[in-house]
Amino acid sequence: MHLIAAADDRTAGATGLSWPSPRADGVAALLTAVRKHVPRTSADAVIELLLPAPGAVENLPPNSDFARAALVAGQAVVVGHSDTTGLGFVPTVEGPDVLRWTVFSVPITSPYVREYSLGQAEYSMRDAVRGAADALGSMQVLPTRSADGNARARIESAMSEMARHRYPDGTSERVLRVMESADRVAAILSVAQRHAPTEAPTAGAAAAREDLLRPLWGAVRSARLSAVAATVQTCVQRT
Repeated sequence: MHLIAAADDRTAGATGLSWPSPRADGVAALLTAVRKHVPRTSADAVIELLLPAPGAVENLPPNSDFARAALVAGQAVVVGHSDTTGLGFVPTVEGPDVLRWTVFSVPITSPYVREYSLGQAEYSMRDAVRGAADALGSMQVLPTRSADGNARARIESAMSEMARHRYPDGTSERVLRVMESADRVAAILSVAQRHAPTEAPTAGAAAAREDLLRPLWGAVRSARLSAVAATVQTCVQRT
């Protein structure tokens, strides 16, 4: 179930979405809002995925409710035209089968900062897979007594969960490779960060672990952003 609501009365007036209580309007209401703000004939259309994280907020409008919501969610989408007011969509999981979308009015700036091109992302993910595995191995400090201590099994379980997501028909093989590699790195890092088979013995070791993982998470975000941006660009060119 998709629940959709405007973030404020101004956005509600511009989009026709409900406010302040959400409605179970489904994805169709989101697509209608997108089409109103990004017509197919628009050459300067902006459709951007954002994956903000602490210390990586460069594409968010500063000191805004949208920025705060996107940072908490760790993801958002912005649509519109360059140098105008567009829309920002922030998803929040509210239950096993319920996703809430909050829609904000946001300033659209362009171009958006991307660390990698798609080719660079593919290359960086090859290195990141090795780096993530090395990082996990370097954390063998103190054994835990968790019954679920098999790191390989947990990584494969995380990969299986990610594989449930479907990509659009026509997605290029290169994009799929980048996304799959990013998913694998993310799965390894999640095991290392949240369910590590070892425990850091000191606060200093825990901080060192975070310093080790942070750039790898950054590489995952950059690769995913590049892959999605390349796919969106291809779709826009086709239409």
